[in-house]
Amino acid sequence: MARAYASRIIAAPVEVVWQIVRDFNALPAWHPAIRECHIEDGRDADSVGAIRSFVLTDGTHVRERLLELDDCRFRFRYNFEKPAFPVANYLATFTLIPVTDGDVTFAEWQAEFDEPPGEGGRYVEAISNAVFAGGLSALAEKAAGRPIPAGTTRWQGARPAKVFCSSVIRGPLASVWTRIRDFAGMGGWHPEIREMRMLDNARADKVGGTRRFRIGDGGLDEQLTVLSDHDCELRYRITQTSLPWLNYHAGVRLHPITATNQTLAVWTADWTAASTDDLTLIPMVHNSTFQRAFDTLNERFFAHST
Repeated sequence: MARAYASRIIAAPVEVVWQIVRDFNALPAWHPAIRECHIEDGRDADSVGAIRSFVLTDGTHVRERLLELDDCRFRFRYNFEKPAFPVANYLATFTLIPVTDGDVTFAEWQAEFDEPPGEGGRYVEAISNAVFAGGLSALAEKAAGRPIPAGTTRWQGARPAKVFCSSVIRGPLASVWTRIRDFAGMGGWHPEIREMRMLDNARADKVGGTRRFRIGDGGLDEQLTVLSDHDCELRYRITQTSLPWLNYHAGVRLHPITATNQTLAVWTADWTAASTDDLTLIPMVHNSTFQRAFDTLNERFFAHST
């Protein structure tokens, strides 16, 4: 199965960008390759199962069915009912992620499909560049300078985690992941972490292995629970701490920014604690731990990256 992909940072809050792209009938308003579009059978554009029928600037007629629309996580999915290219089993996903460092938006457009025999890669390039990257570039121009729509709520009632911290790291995905996946290496890119080591001589890539370190006046033990080179993601839990929380579980996931060959890093954490303690814990973890780590990664390793 082939995969087409493009992503970029859009200099506008996620609420602004989502208002534009959420309308399944609005392609001509922001994508330069679309001449006209309408929703069949008089259905609403946010009705899952609705089919949009549109015409490209070269006259090609395309039909796409809305399969999923998620206002909570700023995502929609659709397939081809009448394809623009001779591909099969086409499933596309459009996702927005808020970037908390700067209040901008990461936009990601991807699709999986089967290409005709003997034409491997031909339609990957066409869809990734002409359709996805070209559309995202135009979307960035459309969203720039727009105010946040009145009355909008970013998380639709529920944040994805107590702490949601996201930042652009100025290096390519592979280089950033090499730094982050070293579970015993954070002491090299966080200025307040000291004496970090793996217990019992465990490898830093051993799921179930535990790292011990000191930060501030205390110490922590954290156990690696997930490590994925495929998704560029790791997760861990605290097994020993003097801080007033229980069931702490956190993780980092990276996403490629293809427009600039940089990386979006998203770090989340959840735990159980008294609401009065959370008033201190939440900003401490977001600002002093997660964002501080991202800033230091940029300063120490990617200050001159483009």
